Amino acid sequence: MNDATEPASPCISVVALDSNDVCIGCYRNADEITDWLMASADEKRAIIARAHARRDGANQIRLL
Repeated sequence: MNDATEPASPCISVVALDSNDVCIGCYRNADEITDWLMASADEKRAIIARAHARRDGANQIRLL
């Protein structure tokens, strides 16, 4: 990927923060949502990676 390529916002127009200030739509936290417009392309990629990790962690099936 070209480092100059600007990542698209992960927002899916479901903006609602949970009790941990994490959006239930895109899994960014409130600070990441606020900082998005001023973030560099590299910072945006890091935000997206953290959001994906949150999403993956939230969707794990827990049997016990």
